[in-house]
Amino acid sequence: MNVQLKRGLIDVCVLAALKDEASYGYKIISDLESVIALSESTLYPVLKRLEGQECLKTYTKDFNGRLRKYYQITDVGKRRIKEFVSEWEEIDKVLHFISSKGGIR
Repeated sequence: MNVQLKRGLIDVCVLAALKDEASYGYKIISDLESVIALSESTLYPVLKRLEGQECLKTYTKDFNGRLRKYYQITDVGKRRIKEFVSEWEEIDKVLHFISSKGGIR
């Protein structure tokens, strides 16, 4: 899979995992494991990038005597999901056209 495409998919998957509630790194990885394989070394740069783009905000909370960092989606992040879905619908139309003409499917 194209690296840029995969990067975009991972970003939106992470945002979607946070759509209903804030979460922390390990849980995000667990929530996404049925869809896409992520390691901590892949996830944390994604989270940092999304935070820098104001798609996420963070806060810390005590858990068993230590601080755990939580990630929460922002309105910017929610718009990013909507934009992705809209763009994907266009791509899907093109894919179906190509498939019907080229006999790929």
